[in-house]
Amino acid sequence: MNGFEDFKLNKQLLDALGDLGYSEPTEIQEKAIPQALAGHDILGIAQTGTGKTAAYLLPVLMKIKYAQGKNPRALILAPTRELALQIFDNLKLLGKNCDLRYALAYGGIGPKTQIAELEKGIDILVATPGRMLELYSTGNLILKEIKILVLDEADKMMDMGFMPQIRKVLEIVPHKRQNLLLSATMHEKVVTLSEEFLEFPMRIEVTPQSSAAKTVSQRLYKVPNFKTKINLLAHFLEQLEAEEKLLIFVKSKANADNIFKFIDRKISKSVRVVHGNKGQNTRINSMNEFRDGSVHILVATDVAARGLDISMVTHVINFDVPVIYEDYVHRIGRTGRAGNTGEAITFANPAEAMHIEKIEKIIRVKIPVAEFPKTVKVEPTPYEEKQAMDKLIDLLRKKNDPEFKGAFHDKKHEQKTGAKKPKRTTNTKPYTNKKDGKAAPKVRMTVRGKKKK
Repeated sequence: MNGFEDFKLNKQLLDALGDLGYSEPTEIQEKAIPQALAGHDILGIAQTGTGKTAAYLLPVLMKIKYAQGKNPRALILAPTRELALQIFDNLKLLGKNCDLRYALAYGGIGPKTQIAELEKGIDILVATPGRMLELYSTGNLILKEIKILVLDEADKMMDMGFMPQIRKVLEIVPHKRQNLLLSATMHEKVVTLSEEFLEFPMRIEVTPQSSAAKTVSQRLYKVPNFKTKINLLAHFLEQLEAEEKLLIFVKSKANADNIFKFIDRKISKSVRVVHGNKGQNTRINSMNEFRDGSVHILVATDVAARGLDISMVTHVINFDVPVIYEDYVHRIGRTGRAGNTGEAITFANPAEAMHIEKIEKIIRVKIPVAEFPKTVKVEPTPYEEKQAMDKLIDLLRKKNDPEFKGAFHDKKHEQKTGAKKPKRTTNTKPYTNKKDGKAAPKVRMTVRGKKKK
């Protein structure tokens, strides 16, 4: 390919690409755009940061061409509000010279403003499945003119339980349409969806499934407990240069808030946090501040792991190991983007180490174990935390080996198969009468509870 000109895109799109500084297509764009322009259904498998968004937006913009009617002719569905916002921003940038109308619909805020945009008339709608179906059910969105349907981050949609909503969408959009399905992984649920969703698709896979980017160096630290993880995190934060950006992924909203408060209080004020309990405007503002460099540290749950294009993230720290193993690829894919290099650092306690083995099988790479810094204090593990980790290890071992009975099974098994039970110790000294010092007569209980001498 000599450039985007070879795709025979119109002048409006070529000018927009030039303004954005895009001169040569990425591999997924080079392979997918011609097939999509030719009208084929597309099943695109590529890791994040490879240009998947433009790979489907450019054909959509080219095929919709110009404003027409009131109802949308292209529908783009994304699993999260953050990803929908990012797609919409890219759509506006790539289509800024086109005579087309765009709208964005997502939950977390009232639908009034979104309904007003729909009433003006639109050509392309970017939406999350829940809000789109809500607008459809209230009669504010008409889908009978849809010509192109795009599902972005399809594997995440499946992980988040959107399959019933997707099936509902397939029932209400016209049967005759072009379908584009994009995913970073190709697990069984995506295969099932593709069989229901696509007709004779062109499968385009530019990287091995679930592979980690080659531009990202990975390190693993074995950490005994939560407090030691905090000490290790502080160690890395204190070494962070002023121009570097650090994204910290955690497993829960509570962990996100606690780590944010620790960093804000002890390390730096240049930190924000995003998770599902944060208000929509707060989340958007936090992401924008991190994106433009106003803040250098962002603490996030996996809501921020998928599809978000944040430039120049130099480090990703997995404070908690993800239990959905494909999310590891998406987390570390936030760094090392667009040809830049990055570092991915993972903290794993004894229970999480069992997940690491599964992640390594998926990415087909052994994550190097780094030497624990001598200057970082190793805290003793509290009893409750150790018990919780032991229980989790038992659960994981039972999941891997159905015949595994648990940590205490061996002792019980020994007792059942011949080990003598410990004798019960009793006080054999006879009871004596305080008055005369003579031993009291023995008393036994009958079944009815009557005493007999």
